[in-house]
Amino acid sequence: MHVMTVIGARPQFIKAAPVCFALRDAGIRETLVHTGQHYDEGMSEIFFRELDIPAPAVNLGVGSGSHGQQTAAMLEGIDELLLKERPDVMLVYGDTNSTLAGALAARKLDVPVAHVEAGLRSFNRSMPEETNRVLTDHCSTLLFCPTDDAVANLARENITTGVYRVGDTMYDAVRLFTAKAEERSRILITLGLAPKAFYLATIHRPYTTDDAARLSATMDALGQLDMPVVFPVHPRTRAKLDAGGIVPGGNVRLIDPVGYFDMLVLQKNACLILTDSGGVQKEACFAQTPCVTIRPETEWTETVTSGWNRLAWGSADDILAAVAHQAHHVPSAPLAVYGDGSAAAEIVAMLDGAC
Repeated sequence: MHVMTVIGARPQFIKAAPVCFALRDAGIRETLVHTGQHYDEGMSEIFFRELDIPAPAVNLGVGSGSHGQQTAAMLEGIDELLLKERPDVMLVYGDTNSTLAGALAARKLDVPVAHVEAGLRSFNRSMPEETNRVLTDHCSTLLFCPTDDAVANLARENITTGVYRVGDTMYDAVRLFTAKAEERSRILITLGLAPKAFYLATIHRPYTTDDAARLSATMDALGQLDMPVVFPVHPRTRAKLDAGGIVPGGNVRLIDPVGYFDMLVLQKNACLILTDSGGVQKEACFAQTPCVTIRPETEWTETVTSGWNRLAWGSADDILAAVAHQAHHVPSAPLAVYGDGSAAAEIVAMLDGAC
């Protein structure tokens, strides 16, 4: 069997790593295609090195651009590769433009699509990621869901064939790499941080960064927190801060993006995480670190119902109130709905049986 895998963004490198290992162990050929959606050292190359993912066979080098420009360039490149390589299945992850481009290109050429992280829904169609999720699921032959809620979401859209609840490959990755991260990372020493004596913040979604008032309110909230706020800044966010003349104050410490190992250590040792990232919400819960998600809704509803995560939206006061709540309402039990760390093995077994 020949699997073509399309990835392009930081979270996808993490999600794909356990599956790459499982494909290799099963003796299945994989052609790894990097679209170049995330392309600088801190957002791309470092993850391949740390996670020991095979170097991509192809890097399309698409880079930045509007959603239409990015997706069109990816479609053209992936289409050519599919015609050349003729894989048995196209494997895509998550909800990025790379995900949608891989799914559409394969579907048009009658190559079966397997979607890892199928069935997630925020029900906010103004977010590009929601459009990408829905369209990819409706293009897919095999839908690998992380949770029971994801399976139920698909059923409401009359998608019941080829649906499997396998767990979350990001949880697989955390289990695989946490010990190695703690051994190798020096980020706490480098930044002079004591465990549980700092906040960690990540802000990158256009939904937050492209609205100057919203971004300013978020930075205002971070600046009012009572301990250092470590803020690895996504290139898009840094550009928006500069363009808007927004300078975070207080204890906010802007740093360059960090690798996966450093991020795992920061997440485990933060007293609380503030984010608009889907992946970081989950990783916070895996680390048993309280989280505040700066969005009006989340596709990862279990993180909220468990109490490990709380939504905040609208103003600095809303964010600060959510932080105060989370600081005093830490759940007593870990979140245990994303599988047992065997999602990748289950995915590969089903791929092998179906294709």
